[in-house]
Amino acid sequence: MGIFGSAPKVVIAEDNIALAEIYKTRLELIGYKPICAYDGKSALEIIEKERPSLVLLDLMMPIMSGDQVLEQIRKSEWGEDIKVLIISNINEADAPAGIRENGIEGYAVKANLAYDDLDRLVNDILKPPSVE
Repeated sequence: MGIFGSAPKVVIAEDNIALAEIYKTRLELIGYKPICAYDGKSALEIIEKERPSLVLLDLMMPIMSGDQVLEQIRKSEWGEDIKVLIISNINEADAPAGIRENGIEGYAVKANLAYDDLDRLVNDILKPPSVE
């Protein structure tokens, strides 16, 4: 099984490689198995192959935009239940119409996002209420 045996997989779809690496490091530190994709097309391929617990999805990416990736995920049998959190430079009001209708867990604007906010957002989505 290895150290990541049961760690939830998180695909980071982000074309800013430096930022993707920061997210990846943060998520590894709190116990996830992050996988980076730097454009929409490769993100979709990785998501289909890995079936992650969560996708952190940037909207503005090369080859295929984040909203197109989300639409393709939702159209496929394998992607109906994959959780998606949008993390973008554009405010939700300016995002492509219909993005909420495609079922997202939330929408975060990068400029407003401190790194520990990322940890909290991912944990809130993936960690069940604590059973103590």
